[in-house]
Amino acid sequence: MTNAADVAGMDAGKPTDRAWPMPILRTSVLAPIAIALGSLLAGAIYTWFVGEDVNWDWQNYHEYNVWAVITGRYGLDALPAGFQTYFNPIVYFPVYYLRHLLPLPYGLMIIGAVHGLNLLLIYFLIRVLLREAATATAIGASILIAAVGPMTLSEVGTSFSDILTALPIVAGCILILSADGSRSGRYVLAGLLIGAAVGLKLTNVVYALGAAAAVLAAGRPLAATLCLGVGGAAGALAMGGAWSLMLWREMGNPIFPLFNGVFQSRELVPMNIMDWQFLPKSFLDALAYPFYWLVGDNRSSEHPFRDARFAVATLLLLFGVGRSLVARATIFTQRDVQFLLFFIVSYAAWLAVFSIHRYAIVLELLCAPLVVLLIVRCLAGQPGSSFAGATSLRLNALMAATALLIALWSQPGDWFRRPWSNPFNPVIPLQLQQPAVYLLVDKPVAYIAPRLAPQSRFYQIADIALPIMPDGTFDRRIRAGLNSPLPGGVWELHMRGKPVREQLLERYGLRVDPSRPCVDIEGAQLGTSIEACPLAAREK
Repeated sequence: MTNAADVAGMDAGKPTDRAWPMPILRTSVLAPIAIALGSLLAGAIYTWFVGEDVNWDWQNYHEYNVWAVITGRYGLDALPAGFQTYFNPIVYFPVYYLRHLLPLPYGLMIIGAVHGLNLLLIYFLIRVLLREAATATAIGASILIAAVGPMTLSEVGTSFSDILTALPIVAGCILILSADGSRSGRYVLAGLLIGAAVGLKLTNVVYALGAAAAVLAAGRPLAATLCLGVGGAAGALAMGGAWSLMLWREMGNPIFPLFNGVFQSRELVPMNIMDWQFLPKSFLDALAYPFYWLVGDNRSSEHPFRDARFAVATLLLLFGVGRSLVARATIFTQRDVQFLLFFIVSYAAWLAVFSIHRYAIVLELLCAPLVVLLIVRCLAGQPGSSFAGATSLRLNALMAATALLIALWSQPGDWFRRPWSNPFNPVIPLQLQQPAVYLLVDKPVAYIAPRLAPQSRFYQIADIALPIMPDGTFDRRIRAGLNSPLPGGVWELHMRGKPVREQLLERYGLRVDPSRPCVDIEGAQLGTSIEACPLAAREK
């Protein structure tokens, strides 16, 4: 039970854990070890169960970008993955090497195990939030809700970076909440972790905003914000600085091709590339998103999923705030307020800027301890308050029932997998085994580049978001490549079943050669294939 001194310290917004450096350290050493092993095992087993990852982004740029860095392709090819060609590839190196250096399925099972460590962090987070009130049921409910997140499950054992960068972001959140306004080193480390996540993937900037909001509610907000900012800048520069410097030097835009309306690289029209399709249409529409997800409306994702956690958290938060106002009593601790600010500000920023559900994996994970925290506060209130009267049996029963219902209702998304019994290992047709020039008139096909002759060249000419600028660097590179033929000739690549986009070939004086047959390469996604058609000079 919480003693009077702890309650008084909490009410004053001061550290209440002076006898030991961190709340989570009072728990048995065996519990986190067991949960760590269970998390690793769960991630590995789930990866083995669902099969080989062949998601669209892996096909388009996760595979190609790492290969391009390793083999020096950035000076030879022209945007094979379209505008994603110049996204920071550092975060995709681990899965690339695990996938290629170890036999299937072991490489992807290892990355799946690493992804599973998010559950260990949820354990630490609920311990920090509830402290002595973190019963085994509260911990188990939090981990169960986190484990069945639709987007989280969809990315376990894949090349997606959202679930991987969730690890430093959730860890940073834990450090902020456990710093108690006085431990500046934890704010610096939190900033370092969250900044590193932003440097690896810029979409994580919404969580940096959430972290900034959380430290503003700390006991010493100015010092905490300064420490967080210093750490954040260092982390972002460490993970993204070198890549941004290269982009600035080569393209004139440190985050090319994003925000080109601001930086105005000559390789792209002065516009800001944005994906508007998932954004809410109105304020009321935005408020309804958690309830859309509850009924399986996947307007924030390309593929179907269903999730109740956000709707449950919304209703619990409204109930808790309402109960507190009616009774004129505080049910949230200062640490609770910091966590709520982290979550709400991050969610609002995500909803306003992206509304792409994959980018909300951190929110999906944090929603698990949030639901449990709100149940505890709504029923029992803050320790020492007039609400602190609910029996542990009632609390535990409600937490367990809520977690079970959320788990049973959840339906994960699907980014395409192959059974391990039929792994992706295409046979390259004889006609394509010599070095050749390839014009890509479709996406995603860049993943096939590493499997073709090493001296080949690859030019993407069909990307709508990043069209080839006339007389730009890429246009000159393509024309120079076409004027220096390779033994295998010139081919175009597109997904079978789609028409050849002849108008794109006309710009370079080419057409499909009707005297020679097209050939197929098995596609990564089952039932698909890449069609390669030989090209010839267009008659004048």
